[in-house]
Amino acid sequence: MSKVFTFLVLFLTASFCLNAQTPRKPIGNLLVENIPEIPANLMERWEQYQNIRAASFADWNAKGDGIYISTRFGDVAQIHHVARAGGDRSQITFFKEPVTSVQTCPDAKKDGFIFARDNGGNEDFQLYFFDRKNGATTLMTDGKSRNGNAKWNKKGDKLAFSSTKRTGKDLDFYVAPLSNPTDLKLISQNTGGGWSMIDWSNDESKMLVRNGISANESKIFVLDVASNFMSPINPSEKQIAYSNMKFSADGKGIYILSDEDSEFSHLRYYDVSTNKTSKLVEMPWDIEGFELSDDGASMAFTVNEGGYYKAYILDTKTVKYRPLSTEAAGLPKGVIGGLSFNRDNQRLAMNISTATSPSDIYVYNLKTNKAERWTTSEIGGLNSNNFTECSLIQFPTYDSDEKTGKTRMTPALLYSPKGATGKLPVVIEIHGGPEGQSYPSFSNWRQFLVNELRIAVLVPNVRGSTGYGKTYLKLDNGVLRENSVKDIGSLIDWVGQQPFFDASRVSVFGGSYGGYMSLACMTNYNAKLKCGVDLFGISNFVTFLKNTSGYRVDLRRVEYGDERDPKMAEHLQKISPLTNIKNITKPMFIFQGENDPRVPLSESEQMLEALKTNGVTAWYVRAKDEGHGIAKKANRDYTYAAMALFLKEFLIK
Repeated sequence: MSKVFTFLVLFLTASFCLNAQTPRKPIGNLLVENIPEIPANLMERWEQYQNIRAASFADWNAKGDGIYISTRFGDVAQIHHVARAGGDRSQITFFKEPVTSVQTCPDAKKDGFIFARDNGGNEDFQLYFFDRKNGATTLMTDGKSRNGNAKWNKKGDKLAFSSTKRTGKDLDFYVAPLSNPTDLKLISQNTGGGWSMIDWSNDESKMLVRNGISANESKIFVLDVASNFMSPINPSEKQIAYSNMKFSADGKGIYILSDEDSEFSHLRYYDVSTNKTSKLVEMPWDIEGFELSDDGASMAFTVNEGGYYKAYILDTKTVKYRPLSTEAAGLPKGVIGGLSFNRDNQRLAMNISTATSPSDIYVYNLKTNKAERWTTSEIGGLNSNNFTECSLIQFPTYDSDEKTGKTRMTPALLYSPKGATGKLPVVIEIHGGPEGQSYPSFSNWRQFLVNELRIAVLVPNVRGSTGYGKTYLKLDNGVLRENSVKDIGSLIDWVGQQPFFDASRVSVFGGSYGGYMSLACMTNYNAKLKCGVDLFGISNFVTFLKNTSGYRVDLRRVEYGDERDPKMAEHLQKISPLTNIKNITKPMFIFQGENDPRVPLSESEQMLEALKTNGVTAWYVRAKDEGHGIAKKANRDYTYAAMALFLKEFLIK
């Protein structure tokens, strides 16, 4: 009896130890576990990089003589006004939650704009009207559901927007008068969370509507606002992805971006009277986006050439176009976004970010063919000449390209410390999405790793990434999921063959889907890696699909597979990192926001507990006021400094 009793005591004690929660230490709005005190000098140096600011274009102001921008001077990004090139940034919004975009009311007399704000990163965005005359804010939505996609009518007295208020998961379309937001009208009752309004005709009678089914497929329609009837545009059984649409100024046609009968997205014109589509601009890369001037005479568009952008101006009458993103025009070579014409139709605003400079706003003059820099963001007192430029490399994968029969080559960006000697430790940073793409844009984190910790950073665009054609985009769908993980395995092998990298000191890092990739790499290549960093990553596909927000689940099932199918559920369970947790023996760093509507808190919590049960070193940060990302500066200050310490402890040593 005594032996049995002793066994039970030992068993219960062991069970208690395994299930006991390690005390979590509060630091501000963070709960941290197993993280030692961060050295003051490390925190201070990282804070300099954290104080690097960036500015993104939000909209032109009501008069058209100044711009609204989003930038951070406190804890989160807010809206500022800049009256002229090089002018002061005058802060307008002062909220605890970030405000990153606005839609200016077309009626200059109202002098206001619509902005969106959520609570703690929960992505249940509410729309507000900000009246600049008196600084008052008016709630335009119900205060509970997820709202967005705001579109003004031409007069500026009505607002159209999408909302989940009816079911909590289906995105319907509403129109509300600015003077009485509660007097809203349901103009389209939809099924699913992939719906968005793209454009509203000048006469208010029609809207261009898109239903996103997956990254590879969408359907587009003309919505009659009065009758609520939707007419399909270019109905086809083919799988076509549409990314943007605009009514022509005369209303006779529609400009469309699509990949119909092509690997890449091209610019097309749809004739409303004949229902015929013709190509306007075709490139051997994706046309990433376009913007039409108010008079319809000019169009600006960008082309994504392997992550590097080129911008063009097109004359809609002659359909001739010319490049504008040249150094002679005063524009740096980089990643371009936020295209927007002023009301004079002669000035074009845009954001430009490069590998060595954060995003700032430039305004290009179509008459002079010159650009002015409107903002110059601070860089934390650092010397920008010390920032590291990236280079584009390619590494061979484990398989062959179906068309050429040759070994498939995968693109990646390489950031390497200047003047480095000896073999370098390596961080492989994997983007999210999975339908994403890593660009040669500025990252204070990459610059810190390279310049301060002397780590080489490799940023691959594995199969399934956008920007390299729709065939490449589909190569990781469904049962092919782990093929993208194998690409990282090939990259790890390639690193081992380079004389300037230390194959014994390699780590993986990623957020969201990149977090899953980090976990999957740790389960598949644990012996070749020293540690891993997982930011709000998927640990189990089945539990993820069951618990992610309702408006997203159908879109994710198309990409990952439908867990309601027993065979697919079995496959998803088989490849999930949590299923293969015993393969991880190296240290892990995990971050998770409590309010994440995309990858729920439970995904990180269950991974953490499994690692602890297996006796694996795991550092954990849980943020009370964050969602799918780290928006608050105070949270970023600590979390990224902790990650830097983690890499110093487990990668560099």
